[in-house]
Amino acid sequence: MNFNSRNKVKIEGGMASMTDLVFLLLIFFIIMSLMANNQTPIELPKTSENPPKDQNPVEATVIINADNTYIVTTGDTKSTKNAQTYKNIKEIKELVYQAVEKTGKKKLRIASHRDASFEAVFQVMALCQVNGWSPVIAYENE
Repeated sequence: MNFNSRNKVKIEGGMASMTDLVFLLLIFFIIMSLMANNQTPIELPKTSENPPKDQNPVEATVIINADNTYIVTTGDTKSTKNAQTYKNIKEIKELVYQAVEKTGKKKLRIASHRDASFEAVFQVMALCQVNGWSPVIAYENE
């Protein structure tokens, strides 16, 4: 008994189509490398130039501590050890409004500890949005 099959399937692939594909890819990459421009000019600022006036530091600041308490300052944020802390946003709304109006700028700096909750930061940002102020976000490590 002869159990060999007369219809054998060829397992080998056609090499002609593979060489066509490699040739097309080679042409594509040659054209793309010629079209790429590696020499884009960049204008860097000169060291003698003064920064623009809108980069002046913001004076009105709300500091959010790690325990989600608020401190409102209108000057240096380094000397806040004896400052009054507030528990919720309702207590500081009027103070923040007075601090921003006192500086004459429509910006409020929000300095947040890295462990402060997002909700506390977003409440101050919402206060900025309601009053039309620009928030300036910062964070403190300690």
